[in-house]
Amino acid sequence: MITAVDHVQLAAPPGSEERLRTYYVDVLGMAEIPKPPVLAARGGCWFQTGPVQLHLGIEEDFRPAKKAHPGLRVTAIETYAARLAARGAAVTWDEHLPGHKRFFSYDPVGNRLEFLEPLG
Repeated sequence: MITAVDHVQLAAPPGSEERLRTYYVDVLGMAEIPKPPVLAARGGCWFQTGPVQLHLGIEEDFRPAKKAHPGLRVTAIETYAARLAARGAAVTWDEHLPGHKRFFSYDPVGNRLEFLEPLG
């Protein structure tokens, strides 16, 4: 029986770790968490905020996820969107999910991320 999502993994091109760290730590406000040594040798980086983990793994033939994406629930979504925009990340609002405010943004390697907050 499935009880929770442990993490979401996205792909990234070789050599992109510093750009990913800047975005996921400085822009999104997540913390980098250490990878086990055997996995760290493969490159990439892992990030966490509360119980949410995003893993960025290196993929030689990388193509960014343009449609597939993690949906990240946030609080104070307008303030959070302003934080991203102030740090240079594009924010695209979308009103098509009933009962939610949401926007999309892209990490520095082109992966799509959704940020949403339930209304009421």
